[in-house]
Amino acid sequence: MLTSDFVESYFDAWNRHDPKQVADHLSRGGTYFDIPSQQLLARDELVSHLQEYFRQDNHCYTLVGEVLAGESTIAFQYRASPEGDEDPATGWIGAEFITMDGDSALKIEDYYREPQLIGRVTAGSSHGKRYAKSGLSASGLRAVTVRLSEAMNEDRVYLDSHLSLPQLAAMLGCSVNHLSQAINEGHGVSFFDFVNRHRVAEATRILALGGNETASILDVALQVGFNSTSTFYAAFKKATGQTPAHYRRSQEKFSA
Repeated sequence: MLTSDFVESYFDAWNRHDPKQVADHLSRGGTYFDIPSQQLLARDELVSHLQEYFRQDNHCYTLVGEVLAGESTIAFQYRASPEGDEDPATGWIGAEFITMDGDSALKIEDYYREPQLIGRVTAGSSHGKRYAKSGLSASGLRAVTVRLSEAMNEDRVYLDSHLSLPQLAAMLGCSVNHLSQAINEGHGVSFFDFVNRHRVAEATRILALGGNETASILDVALQVGFNSTSTFYAAFKKATGQTPAHYRRSQEKFSA
Protein backbone atom coordinates (compact mmCIF):
# COMPACT_ATOMS: atom_id res chain seq x y z
CA MET A 1 0.00 0.00 0.00
CA LEU A 2 1.31 3.46 -0.90
CA THR A 3 1.93 5.94 1.90
CA SER A 4 -0.75 8.28 0.54
CA ASP A 5 -3.29 5.43 0.40
CA PHE A 6 -2.50 4.38 3.97
CA VAL A 7 -2.83 7.92 5.34
CA GLU A 8 -6.05 8.57 3.40
CA SER A 9 -7.56 5.31 4.66
CA TYR A 10 -6.44 6.08 8.21
CA PHE A 11 -8.05 9.53 8.24
CA ASP A 12 -11.19 8.08 6.69
CA ALA A 13 -11.44 5.56 9.54
CA TRP A 14 -11.14 8.30 12.15
CA ASN A 15 -13.69 10.50 10.42
CA ARG A 16 -16.13 7.60 10.15
CA HIS A 17 -15.65 7.09 13.91
CA ASP A 18 -15.11 3.40 13.19
CA PRO A 19 -12.97 1.75 15.93
CA LYS A 20 -12.40 -1.50 14.04
CA GLN A 21 -11.45 0.29 10.84
CA VAL A 22 -8.89 2.37 12.74
CA ALA A 23 -7.48 -0.69 14.51
CA ASP A 24 -7.29 -2.66 11.25
CA HIS A 25 -4.44 -0.35 10.22
CA LEU A 26 -2.29 -2.10 12.84
CA SER A 27 -0.46 -5.30 11.99
CA ARG A 28 -0.80 -8.40 14.13
CA GLY A 29 1.13 -7.59 17.27
CA GLY A 30 1.03 -3.89 16.40
CA THR A 31 0.59 -1.30 19.14
CA TYR A 32 -0.92 2.14 19.51
CA PHE A 33 0.59 4.67 21.94
CA ASP A 34 -1.69 7.40 23.22
CA ILE A 35 1.24 9.49 24.41
CA PRO A 36 -0.46 12.10 26.63
CA SER A 37 -2.27 9.41 28.63
CA GLN A 38 0.69 6.99 28.30
CA GLN A 39 -1.58 4.15 27.21
CA LEU A 40 -0.10 1.31 25.17
CA LEU A 41 -2.84 -0.56 23.33
CA ALA A 42 -2.89 -3.72 21.23
CA ARG A 43 -5.43 -4.00 18.38
CA ASP A 44 -8.33 -5.39 20.40
CA GLU A 45 -7.63 -2.98 23.25
CA LEU A 46 -7.60 -0.08 20.78
CA VAL A 47 -11.04 -1.08 19.51
CA SER A 48 -12.45 -1.04 23.05
CA HIS A 49 -10.72 2.27 23.80
CA LEU A 50 -12.08 3.94 20.66
CA GLN A 51 -15.58 2.61 21.13
CA GLU A 52 -15.75 4.61 24.35
CA TYR A 53 -13.93 7.61 22.87
CA PHE A 54 -16.11 7.89 19.77
CA ARG A 55 -19.29 7.94 21.89
CA GLN A 56 -18.27 11.44 22.97
CA ASP A 57 -16.21 12.59 19.99
CA ASN A 58 -17.63 15.00 17.40
CA HIS A 59 -14.40 16.05 15.71
CA CYS A 60 -13.30 15.99 12.10
CA TYR A 61 -9.66 15.04 11.50
CA THR A 62 -7.70 16.67 8.66
CA LEU A 63 -4.11 16.51 7.51
CA VAL A 64 -1.93 19.56 8.23
CA GLY A 65 1.05 20.08 5.92
CA GLU A 66 2.92 17.29 4.19
CA VAL A 67 3.34 13.64 5.11
CA LEU A 68 6.96 12.78 5.91
CA ALA A 69 7.86 9.27 4.82
CA GLY A 70 11.04 7.33 5.51
CA GLU A 71 12.03 3.80 4.58
CA SER A 72 9.58 2.31 7.06
CA THR A 73 8.12 5.35 8.84
CA ILE A 74 5.36 7.89 8.30
CA ALA A 75 4.96 11.16 10.22
CA PHE A 76 2.32 13.83 9.86
CA GLN A 77 0.43 16.53 11.74
CA TYR A 78 -3.35 16.66 11.94
CA ARG A 79 -6.02 19.06 13.11
CA ALA A 80 -9.03 17.94 15.12
CA SER A 81 -11.92 20.39 14.75
CA PRO A 82 -15.57 20.12 15.81
CA GLU A 83 -17.63 19.04 12.82
CA GLY A 84 -18.80 22.07 10.84
CA ASP A 85 -16.51 24.46 12.75
CA GLU A 86 -13.45 25.78 10.90
CA ASP A 87 -12.20 28.00 13.73
CA PRO A 88 -8.75 26.60 14.66
CA ALA A 89 -9.09 27.94 18.20
CA THR A 90 -11.83 25.40 18.92
CA GLY A 91 -9.78 22.34 18.00
CA TRP A 92 -6.24 21.14 18.47
CA ILE A 93 -3.17 20.07 16.54
CA GLY A 94 -1.67 16.61 16.95
CA ALA A 95 1.09 14.56 15.38
CA GLU A 96 1.44 10.88 14.62
CA PHE A 97 4.60 8.86 14.10
CA ILE A 98 3.96 5.49 12.46
CA THR A 99 6.34 2.56 11.99
CA MET A 100 5.23 0.40 9.08
CA ASP A 101 5.42 -3.36 8.67
CA GLY A 102 4.61 -3.93 5.02
CA ASP A 103 1.15 -2.48 4.36
CA SER A 104 0.23 -2.24 8.06
CA ALA A 105 1.42 -0.21 11.03
CA LEU A 106 3.65 -1.95 13.54
CA LYS A 107 3.50 1.03 15.89
CA ILE A 108 1.44 4.22 15.97
CA GLU A 109 2.41 7.02 18.34
CA ASP A 110 -0.24 9.71 18.76
CA TYR A 111 0.79 12.97 20.41
CA TYR A 112 -1.56 15.90 20.90
CA ARG A 113 -2.24 18.79 23.24
CA GLU A 114 -5.82 19.84 23.72
CA PRO A 115 -6.30 23.63 24.09
CA GLN A 116 -6.65 23.56 27.88
CA LEU A 117 -3.40 21.60 28.17
CA ILE A 118 -1.57 24.08 25.96
CA GLY A 119 -2.77 26.87 28.23
CA ARG A 120 -1.44 25.08 31.27
CA VAL A 121 1.99 24.64 29.73
CA THR A 122 2.34 28.23 28.61
CA ALA A 123 0.86 29.53 31.85
CA GLY A 124 3.57 28.00 33.97
CA SER A 125 3.86 24.24 34.06
CA SER A 126 7.14 22.74 35.21
CA HIS A 127 8.07 21.87 31.60
CA GLY A 128 7.36 25.42 30.42
CA LYS A 129 9.49 26.95 33.17
CA ARG A 130 12.27 24.42 32.81
CA TYR A 131 12.81 25.09 29.10
CA ALA A 132 11.78 28.74 28.88
CA LYS A 133 15.39 29.84 28.26
CA SER A 134 16.57 26.84 26.25
CA GLY A 135 16.62 28.79 22.98
CA LEU A 136 14.96 25.94 21.06
CA SER A 137 12.26 27.37 18.79
CA ALA A 138 9.02 25.58 17.91
CA SER A 139 10.43 24.67 14.48
CA GLY A 140 13.66 23.50 16.10
CA LEU A 141 11.68 21.37 18.52
CA ARG A 142 9.78 19.76 15.63
CA ALA A 143 13.06 19.07 13.80
CA VAL A 144 14.58 17.33 16.83
CA THR A 145 11.34 15.40 17.34
CA VAL A 146 11.36 14.14 13.75
CA ARG A 147 15.03 13.06 14.00
CA LEU A 148 14.26 11.39 17.31
CA SER A 149 11.36 9.47 15.77
CA GLU A 150 13.58 8.27 12.92
CA ALA A 151 16.27 7.12 15.36
CA MET A 152 13.78 5.16 17.43
CA ASN A 153 11.53 3.79 14.69
CA GLU A 154 13.93 3.27 11.78
CA ASP A 155 17.31 2.78 13.46
CA ARG A 156 15.80 1.23 16.61
CA VAL A 157 18.57 2.64 18.78
CA TYR A 158 16.63 1.64 21.91
CA LEU A 159 17.84 -1.94 21.39
CA ASP A 160 21.23 -0.81 22.69
CA SER A 161 21.04 -1.59 26.41
CA HIS A 162 23.73 1.03 27.11
CA LEU A 163 21.96 3.88 25.31
CA SER A 164 22.29 7.16 27.24
CA LEU A 165 20.87 10.66 26.82
CA PRO A 166 24.26 12.18 25.80
CA GLN A 167 24.88 9.31 23.36
CA LEU A 168 21.50 9.77 21.70
CA ALA A 169 21.94 13.56 21.54
CA ALA A 170 25.27 13.04 19.75
CA MET A 171 23.57 10.70 17.25
CA LEU A 172 20.92 13.34 16.52
CA GLY A 173 23.40 16.23 16.33
CA CYS A 174 21.72 18.28 19.06
CA SER A 175 22.47 19.28 22.63
CA VAL A 176 21.53 17.14 25.61
CA ASN A 177 19.23 19.91 26.87
CA HIS A 178 17.41 20.22 23.52
CA LEU A 179 16.90 16.45 23.31
CA SER A 180 15.65 16.37 26.89
CA GLN A 181 13.22 19.18 26.01
CA ALA A 182 11.96 17.32 22.92
CA ILE A 183 11.29 14.19 24.97
CA ASN A 184 9.77 15.94 27.99
CA GLU A 185 7.60 18.44 26.11
CA GLY A 186 6.83 16.24 23.12
CA HIS A 187 6.15 12.98 24.96
CA GLY A 188 5.59 13.98 28.58
CA VAL A 189 8.03 11.45 30.02
CA SER A 190 11.67 11.19 31.07
CA PHE A 191 14.41 9.88 28.77
CA PHE A 192 14.46 6.48 30.46
CA ASP A 193 10.67 6.08 30.37
CA PHE A 194 10.69 7.14 26.71
CA VAL A 195 13.32 4.56 25.74
CA ASN A 196 11.77 1.82 27.86
CA ARG A 197 8.38 2.45 26.28
CA HIS A 198 9.86 1.68 22.86
CA ARG A 199 11.51 -1.42 24.28
CA VAL A 200 8.19 -2.57 25.72
CA ALA A 201 6.46 -1.95 22.37
CA GLU A 202 9.02 -4.19 20.66
CA ALA A 203 8.56 -6.80 23.39
CA THR A 204 4.78 -6.82 22.89
CA ARG A 205 5.35 -7.44 19.18
CA ILE A 206 7.65 -10.39 19.92
CA LEU A 207 5.35 -11.86 22.57
CA ALA A 208 2.33 -11.61 20.26
CA LEU A 209 3.99 -13.53 17.44
CA GLY A 210 3.34 -17.23 17.12
CA GLY A 211 6.17 -19.74 17.33
CA ASN A 212 8.11 -18.01 20.10
CA GLU A 213 6.69 -19.97 23.03
CA THR A 214 10.13 -21.34 23.95
CA ALA A 215 11.68 -17.89 24.33
CA SER A 216 12.04 -17.08 28.01
CA ILE A 217 10.98 -13.73 29.42
CA LEU A 218 14.66 -12.99 30.07
CA ASP A 219 15.48 -13.74 26.41
CA VAL A 220 12.85 -11.25 25.28
CA ALA A 221 13.99 -8.64 27.82
CA LEU A 222 17.61 -8.83 26.66
CA GLN A 223 16.57 -8.87 23.00
CA VAL A 224 14.76 -5.52 23.29
CA GLY A 225 17.45 -3.74 25.33
CA PHE A 226 16.71 -4.36 29.00
CA ASN A 227 19.50 -5.48 31.33
CA SER A 228 17.35 -7.35 33.84
CA THR A 229 13.97 -9.02 34.16
CA SER A 230 13.02 -6.85 37.14
CA THR A 231 13.42 -3.62 35.14
CA PHE A 232 11.63 -5.24 32.21
CA TYR A 233 8.70 -6.40 34.35
CA ALA A 234 8.29 -2.97 35.96
CA ALA A 235 8.38 -1.10 32.63
CA PHE A 236 6.12 -3.64 30.90
CA LYS A 237 3.46 -3.56 33.59
CA LYS A 238 3.59 0.25 33.75
CA ALA A 239 2.92 0.46 30.00
CA THR A 240 0.42 -2.37 29.53
CA GLY A 241 -1.03 -3.11 32.97
CA GLN A 242 0.00 -6.76 32.54
CA THR A 243 3.06 -8.90 33.19
CA PRO A 244 4.92 -10.13 30.09
CA ALA A 245 3.80 -13.73 30.72
CA HIS A 246 0.15 -12.73 31.11
CA TYR A 247 0.35 -10.59 27.97
CA ARG A 248 1.74 -13.52 25.94
CA ARG A 249 -1.03 -15.83 27.19
CA SER A 250 -3.70 -13.25 26.39
CA GLN A 251 -2.38 -12.80 22.85
CA GLU A 252 -2.27 -16.57 22.29
CA LYS A 253 -5.90 -16.80 23.41
CA PHE A 254 -6.89 -13.85 21.19
CA SER A 255 -5.23 -15.36 18.07
CA ALA A 256 -6.49 -18.90 18.71
